[in-house]
Amino acid sequence: MKDTVAFGVIGCGLMGREFASASLRWLHLQGNIPRPRIIAACDTLEENLNWFRRNPDTRFFYRDYHEMLSNPEIEAVYCAVPHHLHAAVYCDVIRSGKHLLGEKPFGMDRAAFLEIEKAAAERPDVLVRCTSEFPYYPAVQQMAAWYREGKFGRIIEGKFSIRHSSDMDIHKPINWKRTLAANGAYGCMGDLGIHVQHLPFRLGMNPRTVNAVLANLVTERPDARTGEMRPCETWDNALLLCEGQNLSGDRFPMTFEMKRMAPGCSNTVEYGIYGMDLSARFTTDDPNALYYTVSHGQTQAWARLPVGQKTLYPVITGSIFEFGFPDSLLQMFAAFISELKGLPCAFPCFTPEEAKKSHELLTAALMAYEQGRTVTLPPDGPDRSSAG
Repeated sequence: MKDTVAFGVIGCGLMGREFASASLRWLHLQGNIPRPRIIAACDTLEENLNWFRRNPDTRFFYRDYHEMLSNPEIEAVYCAVPHHLHAAVYCDVIRSGKHLLGEKPFGMDRAAFLEIEKAAAERPDVLVRCTSEFPYYPAVQQMAAWYREGKFGRIIEGKFSIRHSSDMDIHKPINWKRTLAANGAYGCMGDLGIHVQHLPFRLGMNPRTVNAVLANLVTERPDARTGEMRPCETWDNALLLCEGQNLSGDRFPMTFEMKRMAPGCSNTVEYGIYGMDLSARFTTDDPNALYYTVSHGQTQAWARLPVGQKTLYPVITGSIFEFGFPDSLLQMFAAFISELKGLPCAFPCFTPEEAKKSHELLTAALMAYEQGRTVTLPPDGPDRSSAG
């Protein structure tokens, strides 16, 4: 087995740089997982390409991703581009025979996702996965292990949220995520939804119905170049209330909360699973720990379990030290490489099958809000008739 995997990066902004950083931290991982070696970078902005010129592995620089895909040295591509480009770029990557790890939401809408799904079906030899790093926190992995062991008993409720305050500054210039043309109608749900769906979908906790409350709180923002006010066309915040069902047949309320305007939050991700025998919750505000219930007769109390660096893929860091966001990215990329190379992978990256569920949920959420009703999610997508 080769000790590296040659990657190209399409979209060299924030997340592309995070991937480059993770690739150069590969010695942090124990074991023999091949290292992603980023040999090519593609972006329309020269300043973004210049950042990658600092990467000792990167030798090829492109403005046109089609040229990059013709490079036979590249085995896989990490792609982080605006949502309206997902269908075209992801399909081209897949059809070029290069493995794909793409950013959320894997298509601007359900129709765009179906194009990606079709391309993936044409190339079963190509690994196609979507990014979602927060489930790789050790405390979340512990929660998942308890769930799989049946420790929760009958499920009472599931709560999954991501909240930050990046748009609380009303003078912040508008960006593409606030435009329908580039972001799509999902608004904040597209960019943030998979962060709150990866864990429950992977555990077999699926929504059956959905109600939605969506909010566009700041309706215009200044243009960064001209200062003129431009309309904000997409949703800032979203709260979805679903009836969920797991593989045991339990039915329970599930909430998915996705907010760009959440006072006091930096980038707070919280997962909570509440059961008759055990409840557990995780928050990135305390990333070193998992909270769980301890029963004392008829009452329950919350206890805090320090988890530290007990990672899915062992690392050189001592187990007592705190886990953070860059560590979660390293674990996610290790999962992708492991699956690509046929190595053990206990928690794979978000799959196209799960991405299809995500699009069905978000499409139904838009319908639920626009029509003011509960929308049922049958196996083949949202039901356009009235919910029973």
